[in-house]
Amino acid sequence: MPTATPYARNALFSGMFPDEINERYPDIWSADDAGSLNRFEEKMINEALNKRNVSPKSGVKYAKVFNNKEMDTVYKRISDFYTREFSTIVVNFLDIMSHGRSNNMILKEIASDESAFRSITLSWFAHSSLFKALRDFAAHGHTVIITTDHGSKLCHRGALAHGKKDTSTTLRYKYGDNLNCDPKQGIIVRNPSDYRLPKPRLATTYLIAKEDYYFVYPNRYNEHVRQFQNSFQHGGVSLEEMIIPLSILRPR
Repeated sequence: MPTATPYARNALFSGMFPDEINERYPDIWSADDAGSLNRFEEKMINEALNKRNVSPKSGVKYAKVFNNKEMDTVYKRISDFYTREFSTIVVNFLDIMSHGRSNNMILKEIASDESAFRSITLSWFAHSSLFKALRDFAAHGHTVIITTDHGSKLCHRGALAHGKKDTSTTLRYKYGDNLNCDPKQGIIVRNPSDYRLPKPRLATTYLIAKEDYYFVYPNRYNEHVRQFQNSFQHGGVSLEEMIIPLSILRPR
């Protein structure tokens, strides 16, 4: 935790808890710079493999795609992956879609609940270059592992978060100096080491939302409630966010 990309995906690639990552990579991984925390995934996964004495002869092939155009580009060069013993492709479509839904009324209407969200995702996947790539990997005898770093939660209730102006802007979790909230609505982490989280400053506190709450500030409560009511969020504590799927696909 938090069940958000900067913490969960880096933990997945590095095989370490966030406080260990912060200690191992103090120059490139800082909780005060959340916007850049996932720039070093390729470095982390290479070092994680080396630590376990796994050294692919051809090296690790790594790619990250944010949209269909980038996935199309990767697919056009998919043969580059065939000669590698180990490859990683990060696809950010679902993350971007869940975030974009909060700011797009049409998307919010179409993906009104979990079932509709899954239906749209299935439709995208069936016509994507990612699906074509998976079929090509199978045809060439490759085993593919599919997983994710976190899930998402359809949030219905705003929870007041109290803190300074420089507190992080995320909705399902926050970190900053001396934060507070209703303990019925969120976990208050005053000693980050208890949760294996970094502590950049002496007074650093984390808030992690429970159930279907999302954090808002008292001075912008109504504005944020209107914008984020019934939106998909992640970073908090729920089964939907914390239990993730893992599939191992082997060619027939």
